[in-house]
Amino acid sequence: MVRIGIGQMSPVIGDTRSNLKILDRLLYEAERAEVNVLVLPELANSGYAFETGEEAAASAEVIPEGPFSSRLADWSSRGLVISGICETDGDDLYNSAAVFADGDYIVTYRKVHLFNREKLFFKPGDKEPPVIEYGGHRYGLMICWDWVFPEMARILALKGAQVILHPANLVLPYCHRAMVTRSIENGVFTVTANRTGTERGLKFYGESQVVSPRGEVLLKMSGDETAVRWVDVNPADADDKMLTERNHLLRDRRPAIYRRLVEE
Repeated sequence: MVRIGIGQMSPVIGDTRSNLKILDRLLYEAERAEVNVLVLPELANSGYAFETGEEAAASAEVIPEGPFSSRLADWSSRGLVISGICETDGDDLYNSAAVFADGDYIVTYRKVHLFNREKLFFKPGDKEPPVIEYGGHRYGLMICWDWVFPEMARILALKGAQVILHPANLVLPYCHRAMVTRSIENGVFTVTANRTGTERGLKFYGESQVVSPRGEVLLKMSGDETAVRWVDVNPADADDKMLTERNHLLRDRRPAIYRRLVEE
């Protein structure tokens, strides 16, 4: 069994020091709970509703050398941790998710699908989402608005992901229901770590959740708590893709009929 934890929080826009304090609190709670895999929200180091590119850049950090990344790396001697990070790379900014495990930096995924005003500040990623192996299990990564593109979760399932880790800053009220569908149609666990609070008129509604491969909501947080909550799961349950005795979720696909999906 794997203890999967979600650290729900409300970052303070532009206040790195405050966000590090919140992070330290959540990492401490996760350590006490003996969490094996910890998921934190999107842009947890910076806040979300930037007014200018300069403001976004002032909160960004280099992965894995930045202060937020360093805290995550230190904690990861206890388990795997993924967090959304406002990332700087040369002259470019990315809405990224960084993964650390066993005290080391593992990989960064740069958000492919940018939502609304994110397009004003961030460069989109141009690589498919990764799947990493940790503790004998396989974890896929996606960020927030990627949820509306079912191709993203399907790619992760085809690459063998048993659990999809999903940092988010959700402002639309129906994503959580869609993630239940992503779990069912791919036969995977999904872990959505949403933020809370109101920031420059945007309301983030929390309710972070873990969903089973059969669409059962195993964990649901409240809309406003800053805390770590967890649930024990067996990721190998996601290896059973038989929905009926004759229907396999992946082998029953008809890719030749779906070619229009990849037309430009």
